Amino acid sequence: MRLSQMLLVTLREDPVEAEIPSHKLLLRAGYIRRIGSGIYAYLPMMWRVLKKVSQIVREEMDATGAQECLLPQLQPSELWKESGRWDTYTKAEGIMFALIDRQKRELGLGPTHEEVITTIAKDMIRSYRQLPLNLYQIQTKFRDEIRPRFGLMRGREFIMKDAYSFHTDHESLKKTYQAMDQAYRNMFSRSGLEFRAVEADSGAIGGSGSQEFMVLADAGEDEILYTEDGKYSANVEKAVSLPPDLEPSPYNTYEKLETPNTSTIDTLCQFLKCSATSVVKNVLYQIVYDNGMTVLVLVSIRGDQDVNEVKLQNELVKLADQYDATTVLALTVPEVATQEKWASKPLPLGYMAPDLADDYIKPAKDIAPQFVRLVDKTAVELKNFTTGSNESGYHVVGGNWGEQFQLPKLVVDVRKASPGDRAIHDPNQTLKSARGIEVGHIFQLGTKYSSAMGATYTSEQGEEIPLCMGCYGVGVSRLAQAAVEQSYDKDGIIWPVAIAPYHVIITIPNVGDTQQMAAAEKLYTQLNEAGIETLLDDRNERAGVKFKDADLIGIPYRIVTGRSLKDGKVEVVERATHKSTELSLEEVLPTLKQWIDTALRTV
Repeated sequence: MRLSQMLLVTLREDPVEAEIPSHKLLLRAGYIRRIGSGIYAYLPMMWRVLKKVSQIVREEMDATGAQECLLPQLQPSELWKESGRWDTYTKAEGIMFALIDRQKRELGLGPTHEEVITTIAKDMIRSYRQLPLNLYQIQTKFRDEIRPRFGLMRGREFIMKDAYSFHTDHESLKKTYQAMDQAYRNMFSRSGLEFRAVEADSGAIGGSGSQEFMVLADAGEDEILYTEDGKYSANVEKAVSLPPDLEPSPYNTYEKLETPNTSTIDTLCQFLKCSATSVVKNVLYQIVYDNGMTVLVLVSIRGDQDVNEVKLQNELVKLADQYDATTVLALTVPEVATQEKWASKPLPLGYMAPDLADDYIKPAKDIAPQFVRLVDKTAVELKNFTTGSNESGYHVVGGNWGEQFQLPKLVVDVRKASPGDRAIHDPNQTLKSARGIEVGHIFQLGTKYSSAMGATYTSEQGEEIPLCMGCYGVGVSRLAQAAVEQSYDKDGIIWPVAIAPYHVIITIPNVGDTQQMAAAEKLYTQLNEAGIETLLDDRNERAGVKFKDADLIGIPYRIVTGRSLKDGKVEVVERATHKSTELSLEEVLPTLKQWIDTALRTV
């Protein structure tokens, strides 16, 4: 392609709306154009990148035996109500675009396709002989983000590969899950990315287990905790660890003490000269279930630990059926204005005890009449602990479970693992922290959707059994921007060879020089005919402008037909290292072919 004929407009300054380097660079280099909040046009060079990413994904999926299809973006609300996720996606998380057609039918723009694919399976899969089966698609998805940001990272419209597998049992599912794990590692390696596979929370998708694939980058929205021995890595929402060792309480006798201005753990420990590891902290949460019921939750946890709200929400979802509900719509620490709606008297905030009385709650039909009490495992083992007294300005010391306080029946693991914690698999290993951009996620769904939607198969014995399912997603457009976030410098983008829009750009410093033009045209033809995708910068611009644009758009190799032509040579510059090599015109094609083939083989 000749740049003189291409739609390419580069910018010298960073766009005001761009927040992270990759977003700035893709806009500046003319790859994308903002059309609206969270909505971007993929311009010609970006589309080439996306097609290459899609092709890598497609090849790895096809290699596993998965079959490509294309599912509708418009989805009837009935399917989502059948699975129980309509309210979760339109009210709780609020990420689905919902609309009503002229026939007054509710529809949603698909952020994901579990319901659609399960409906197809319900209608078409009859026998165990048809299983296992894995279907995938690559298409546009939609999410009504509250705050679209970071360009293609968190947009309202994005390209995604999603796959769904169907099985007779969990053993069959595990085999496909493992095949998908390897396929994903192949995809990201072939794309030239540095990534890490981590244990993850399944979120609104659900299922028994899941794994995320994170591209390592400082601008990543997710925190990853890992050990240097390579044997453990997890998203912070899912991570587990050993907490720091306990320090004995200095108090052996139960006593109520005046502790003014000690509503935080730090001020309390300074005042009482005790360790936070000997304190029971009590945190109040308010949750709303999908049937409108509000429930107050009191979590008791060791004073030096924090509550992982994702883990807590997962525990509370397990209790949903007690309130004739299916899922949690919202989980918050209630503010004072919110408390006034249900509190019968002011709460002793900062001084609450594990036995905070239920009579703080007003009787109401849409509010549970008593606190749900949970205790984290870190607090169970404490002896002679310090905690609140349910009276502002006072704490108690020397407290014990089974004596002054009843241990809650629900003992859970809801603590947040942190960098520096000891690893469970090897206490000599400590958790390290890194930032990551999620580009892939694989789930073992089990029978969550098939059971809810009546998707069954007939077994060899003639029984009707719910299909066992898996789900596997890759953010295609997200991956492309993640590659930029991981690989750039002060001059611009550094594309990995495998997904670069072109392999080579030929820069003609002076288009008025017939010798430079002739050499460039000859190389341009030779390289393209040999399968080396080549751009020709034949614009009537100053050489400095062309060099800056070549660095900005990030093509892996640049050929300059400059002064060395008098000796029958051209300059070849590697974008990633800025290393410059002079080659004769005859050497250019075989040398670049070798370099490109080597780059593609080593990823």
